[in-house]
Amino acid sequence: MDIDKIAKGVGVNQRYVAKECQTASDLAYEAAKKMFNEWNIKPNIIDFIIFATQSPDHFLPASSCILQDRLGIPTTAGAFDFDLGCSGYAYGLAIAKSFVESGLATNVLLLTGDTISKYLHKEDKNRMLFGDSATASLISKDGFAEIGESVYGTDGIGYESIIVKNRASRHLLTTGNETVDDQENIRRDDYFYMNGEQVFNFTIDRIPKLIEDTLLNNGTDKDDIDYYVFHQANKFMLNTIRKVCGIAKEKFYVNLENIGNTTSSSIPNGLKDCLDRNIIQKGQKVMIAVFGVGLSWSATVLKF
Repeated sequence: MDIDKIAKGVGVNQRYVAKECQTASDLAYEAAKKMFNEWNIKPNIIDFIIFATQSPDHFLPASSCILQDRLGIPTTAGAFDFDLGCSGYAYGLAIAKSFVESGLATNVLLLTGDTISKYLHKEDKNRMLFGDSATASLISKDGFAEIGESVYGTDGIGYESIIVKNRASRHLLTTGNETVDDQENIRRDDYFYMNGEQVFNFTIDRIPKLIEDTLLNNGTDKDDIDYYVFHQANKFMLNTIRKVCGIAKEKFYVNLENIGNTTSSSIPNGLKDCLDRNIIQKGQKVMIAVFGVGLSWSATVLKF
């Protein structure tokens, strides 16, 4: 395997991997604590916790319930997990926004976290693409970015394109079964499997219409969008999406080099990086778009 050639194609030179004893909720706990400290947020104001993860601590209970106690959040707060992989953050924003707008909650703690490395076989060539990560966001009526109208999509016919087949209720036991797909990728039923060609084709097919519908739903057009932050799948896919959709290179975020594809944390990691480097500034409109497991997709416009 030519590691340098693969790294150049996917755009990842390094990534972070959780310790054997670390779980996604451990990473999310640290992310939340860091946000609380940096923004002087008191845990007692949180009245709902939403945790986007595809690597929970246990089948049950929900990891968000464990985090409520660890973070010192009041027992009056609601909490739940949901599993939507790379699409998780955009869906989480929409859910949190609806809770705040409806009055169901005032301050929603939106967490993302995955330790995808624990589901990747040591010989899987996708291993070098994915990084373990977690993020924390506070969704309330007061903030630095307004969440616009969201667009969603689901096509379950492609569910096997990204899958861990075994170790859940449909196939509870591990089997050690291995097959070779039509792209000569080894499919290991006990571990994470992704059919890269199918995912690539699905993305190129769906994203142009997703962008068009998101612009329409938010009453804006492409010229009004100052920057685009899409799920950081891999460098080749992102550059192809940009070209197909006719987006200027200087308005399109690509930066997997030092953290890799961080699944549900991809978008918030990208937004934080853009804010830290003043790429995104007050008064700008930023489109975020996600796509992945399910198969699923979503997008919205953030007004800073």
